Amino acid sequence: MSYDLPPTVHISTHPCLQAKLSQLRQSTTNARETKALVHEISLIVACEATAAGLTTKKGESAKTHLGYEYTTTTVSPGSISIVPILRSGLGMLDAIQTLLPDPAPVHHLGLFREPTTLEPVEYYNNLPYHRPAANTPSDSPNSGASELAILLDPVIATGGTCAAAIQTLKEWGVKRVIVIAILGALPGLQKAANEWPEGVEIWVAGVDGEITERGMIKPGLGDVGDRLFLTIGK
Repeated sequence: MSYDLPPTVHISTHPCLQAKLSQLRQSTTNARETKALVHEISLIVACEATAAGLTTKKGESAKTHLGYEYTTTTVSPGSISIVPILRSGLGMLDAIQTLLPDPAPVHHLGLFREPTTLEPVEYYNNLPYHRPAANTPSDSPNSGASELAILLDPVIATGGTCAAAIQTLKEWGVKRVIVIAILGALPGLQKAANEWPEGVEIWVAGVDGEITERGMIKPGLGDVGDRLFLTIGK
């Protein structure tokens, strides 16, 4: 099925991924299975996203176990941060940390949707504070920001939360954002992609066409955070 989406939104067609997404949708999938499927889906989507969004560069010389010298390979950009949106983004974190060849700092963003307006509300942000150097303008670029932020948002429904996180990362000073998601609704993906068209690429396992009046994707996955942390109904 084709969707009217910006070219910066990439929907995976991996057969194993589509089967796992179908399993994740099922109401009979328990919390342990949900955690495993979120991890596996995130890993596959992240492989596709980083294959397109990162490049390699030559590193230092090293020796193999047989004593032969070779030139090491690293990824570029060298400055990468992982930014999960609390809570559900935490379920994707281990997959991204597993994939990246070097440890990357993790900065958490806490956002929730106000139940009546469905507008995003930020309640936590631990991006490193930028203090301009002496005798520099207060709006000077943040030299401490990562070049690339990998934003983890499992479900993009209305797109408001993802768009707010993208704007926060842009203001922090990143040059690019890669969004990794499990499921997105058509209007939400459009909204998130249009928040910063030249700086954002969105990679998602699947797309549903509708959202309900309560801002839930139809047919969707339910609340991934509640499913992961066994807080359904609380």
